[in-house]
Amino acid sequence: MEKIGSSMKRKATARQHKAEVMIAGEQLRLRLHDSKLIKDRRYHLRTYPNCFVAQELIDWLISHKEAPDRATAVRLMQHLMEHDIVHQVCDKCSVFKDAKLLYRFRKDDGTFPFNSEVKVFIRGQRLYEQLISGRSSVLQVREELGVAYQRSFPGCQMIDWLLQNGEAESRRQGLELCRALLEHGIIQHVSLKHHFFDGALLYQFCINFRRRRRLAELLTESDGDAVGGAGGAEGAGAHTQENFTDSPFTLRKNLPQGNSNFLSVQPTKEIRVMSAVRRGSWPSQQNSPGGYLPPVPLCSASLAKCNPKSVLRRRVTCRELLSPGGPFIKRVLTVVGDAVGWGFVVRGSSPCYIQAVDPGGPAAAAGVKVRQFVYQVNGLCVLHLDYRAVTKLVMTGPRTVVLEMMEPLD
Repeated sequence: MEKIGSSMKRKATARQHKAEVMIAGEQLRLRLHDSKLIKDRRYHLRTYPNCFVAQELIDWLISHKEAPDRATAVRLMQHLMEHDIVHQVCDKCSVFKDAKLLYRFRKDDGTFPFNSEVKVFIRGQRLYEQLISGRSSVLQVREELGVAYQRSFPGCQMIDWLLQNGEAESRRQGLELCRALLEHGIIQHVSLKHHFFDGALLYQFCINFRRRRRLAELLTESDGDAVGGAGGAEGAGAHTQENFTDSPFTLRKNLPQGNSNFLSVQPTKEIRVMSAVRRGSWPSQQNSPGGYLPPVPLCSASLAKCNPKSVLRRRVTCRELLSPGGPFIKRVLTVVGDAVGWGFVVRGSSPCYIQAVDPGGPAAAAGVKVRQFVYQVNGLCVLHLDYRAVTKLVMTGPRTVVLEMMEPLD
């Protein structure tokens, strides 16, 4: 069988990094618009629309913990400039300076280069969203050589889906599209051994388009020290269905020490440090009891594995939750997911509970808290389901999720 050459792997890795830069840049652009940092600005009797001042942006990056200091923030923005994400309004300088100079996102002024590579990336992102948001049976938990891969798909079934949904006019065209997605680092064979074939080989998306990126990841990847990618599969097949980044729940699970803005507990001895691993491989978390996903690239050679232990103070049973007059109160919360997900982590089995909440995500805004038990999802009782089933209900449902939670009174 045809195998992927080392040169193709290197090209796919480089293209995957470029895709990560594009996603991170777009997420930053939207956040800056929300923060009103991007606006029309006047300079030398001329008005420049949708601009930001470099010094103000550096201040914003530091205050939002996207960069530890001004020098690192400048490096991050320079990286975005080199990938044609931002530019100086007059294009007189290709260097990002910490000064009162005006810069602009190329997507805001229509100068973003939509070349063939970008078009493949956009096509892959659109297909990913359709597969995730729809009720398609293409993405499922499947096994190969005794290893379970969540949301994997046989090549032939993906081509069938493309034909059924009008994304390809023939099987040959569908095959060419899937091979382009693989060559651009968007999908891959689960063990990284084969190119794309119209057959029973298993593949999966190796980019999680919904995950919220941290800008520090970009410098890590560009320096060649990137760790477990945003959706790669381990060649040796040492991960199970818990270890897949494709979830709307985990947005920033692994964070550098000292910058833990997605911890459900205080950063004490419950935070363990893991050694960095080569990009394209995942640390095995087979013994993890919860719906946690593999780590995301960070700016250091080591990672903090957040919340390896349950946050529950004691074991609670379904019978206890259902007992009249118990020490629990029900709350109905409506969570409206954003472009990167819902912002919480669910764990456990009969009952499930909230392990962590992104303080800046939709779940926190709706009132979801750590140690709450999930009683209903969109009117369906899930008290006796495990975290996998609850995850699937949310992932395959509408963007707006109505949760009925049971919260301890203590």
